[in-house]
Amino acid sequence: MSDFPSFDADGVQLSMLPERALLWREQAMLILADVHFGKAAAFRAGGIPVPHGTTQANLARIDALVARHGVQRIVFLGDFLHARSGRAPHTLATLAQWRARHAALELTLVRGNHDSHAGDPPPELDMQVVDEPWRLGPLAFCHHPQTVAGAFALVGHLHPVYRLAAAGDALRLPCFVVDGRWAMLPAFGEFTGGYRVAPAPGQRLYLAADDCVLPLPD
Repeated sequence: MSDFPSFDADGVQLSMLPERALLWREQAMLILADVHFGKAAAFRAGGIPVPHGTTQANLARIDALVARHGVQRIVFLGDFLHARSGRAPHTLATLAQWRARHAALELTLVRGNHDSHAGDPPPELDMQVVDEPWRLGPLAFCHHPQTVAGAFALVGHLHPVYRLAAAGDALRLPCFVVDGRWAMLPAFGEFTGGYRVAPAPGQRLYLAADDCVLPLPD
């Protein structure tokens, strides 16, 4: 049994992982939001010097999750590619090499706002690409925050973070936001910003730390 906290989504138990992902264990499914592959390349194309290696770092984290949890399917909740200028040959080649190593994985992308500008992933990635809301069982997979009639929505887009402050010091941690009819995932990508959130009435926040997920006390 996993030690990671979970929540009930209309009868589906979803585990929140410290790597900023959800696990639907019964379906061997990993759910990620806002990876933004190629973002660093897009910045470099615009003349802004940023480090290399973020694509490999993100893929290595996915590799570890696939191996650890026996994942057979991955659903990306939008913003798989960051921008058309981020479709650098090296980025696309790295993704294609990763896909070749994981040919048996089922991949689904729910289009987000960045995907509209970047374009769908290249055919060699062999991904099912769908529009939001994409429904499977009692769940609706989305990019933008929303409610979906008759379903529990899983959403991304905002890259939620929570600011912890104590004794004159502060720390921003990615977080999951769980509401009565939807749950928002933090951004999975290494090279992403964050939007500061606070729990509204009826919501719970879960902070993703290095090796654990911590519920924010009431």
